[in-house]
Amino acid sequence: MIDYIKQHERYVVDLLETNPEQAILRELLNYHDKQISWMQHERLVHLITMKFICLFFLMSFGFTMIRFALPYILLTVMLLILAVAYILHYYRLENSIQRWYSLSNRIRINLLQVR
Repeated sequence: MIDYIKQHERYVVDLLETNPEQAILRELLNYHDKQISWMQHERLVHLITMKFICLFFLMSFGFTMIRFALPYILLTVMLLILAVAYILHYYRLENSIQRWYSLSNRIRINLLQVR
């Protein structure tokens, strides 16, 4: 997913540096906005999943404090690792979408300047 984000960003930035004409900018804006909507869906799915993983971790942690045994400790540790991985991935997704919003604004500014 992160590689896809980087590829798309590189494509948009490289195209913007060539000072394209208005028709190309319009197509780029439509394409980029479609990519943003797909990533927003992806971001929502990851947010929901991350919240559930964190909830399961907290429930497991609480249960481990009540019944301190090796299987419960292992489950809690595995859920902690998964929760941290999801939080980091979601952080990267969120920051990427914020950069894409800036790129979208940059395309719009270029469209206004070409006129």
